[in-house]
Amino acid sequence: MLKKAIILVLIVFTIVSFRNDGADKPYQFPELTFFPAMPAAEDNPVTVAGVDLGRHLFYDPILSRDSNLACAGCHRQEAAFSDGPNRFSTGFNGEQMQRNTMPLFNLAWYPSLFWDGRGGTIEQQVFHPVRTATEMNLQWDVAVDRIRNSRFYKAKFRAAFGDVQIDSVLIAKAIAQFERTLISYNSKYDSVLQQKAFFSKAELKGFELATDMSMADCLHCHTVDSDPMGTTLGFSNNGLDDIQNPEDYPDKGVGGVTGNVKDNGKFRIPSLRNIALTAPYMHDGRFKTLKEVLDFYSEGVHSSANVDSKMGMAYKGGVHLTEDEKYFIITFLSTLTDSVFVQNAAYSNPFR
Repeated sequence: MLKKAIILVLIVFTIVSFRNDGADKPYQFPELTFFPAMPAAEDNPVTVAGVDLGRHLFYDPILSRDSNLACAGCHRQEAAFSDGPNRFSTGFNGEQMQRNTMPLFNLAWYPSLFWDGRGGTIEQQVFHPVRTATEMNLQWDVAVDRIRNSRFYKAKFRAAFGDVQIDSVLIAKAIAQFERTLISYNSKYDSVLQQKAFFSKAELKGFELATDMSMADCLHCHTVDSDPMGTTLGFSNNGLDDIQNPEDYPDKGVGGVTGNVKDNGKFRIPSLRNIALTAPYMHDGRFKTLKEVLDFYSEGVHSSANVDSKMGMAYKGGVHLTEDEKYFIITFLSTLTDSVFVQNAAYSNPFR
């Protein structure tokens, strides 16, 4: 009897161990140089099984009302998980989004998400597109029922989180785990920082112009001197429109979230990483090319209501670059393209 009891205990232990395999196996993030320390989500540790689950959910249209649109439908790997070259993504029933779709990479460092910062964490960010009528348009209780009724996902949730009830919070946590692994760190720019490569003369000239506050003056918002994030992670009103009354902004940006009129017209400062892959540009996608962006910063800036004080040349309309200087800056910006990132099989569609 004792022998049978021991065998039974061993069998049960083996089954439980198998079911939880990967649930507590930490995901191994790459070793990063020059990056700031990665903030950890204490209530959602990233595990191998959690990332695998999140990756499947990210590419599965099961979370949209008509099961035709996945997260990856608007965040495509080849476009650095933006929806370039589309100005606005198309959601449920052909509805167009109101803002340009932001790329997804290095999100773990962002203190908030979206153009207006309304998502305080990656987990919170996940909730918005699923339930938004113009995007995936699915009520979360329906999404949860679909996942609970899937034998495939029940097994994957058990592997990732153990024997717990599947709910919307767990679904968001799984997708957030996958999104935290989307790290871009293999561009030529990174190799130069690590002294494994060198800029060409044109690239170096562009780097010098971009980081010179008396020239292109990009550095105030886009930290590319020795910071691979390529952004201050903050928000800014960069003088896109000639609006003198802060109440007149058609899209209030951060002000629409905070209710503070001084925040009207402020939007996320995007990273310059992979910028050549994520056109069109600005929150409303008004500029089709990097040349158009530089034309704006050179001659088209408005000294508008709430314009950022760091836009020191706004009163002159911009920084007035020559055509050659614009060429050099664009040449430098190309070094921020991470070809490894957009081809990484670990980020690709697992259903193919």
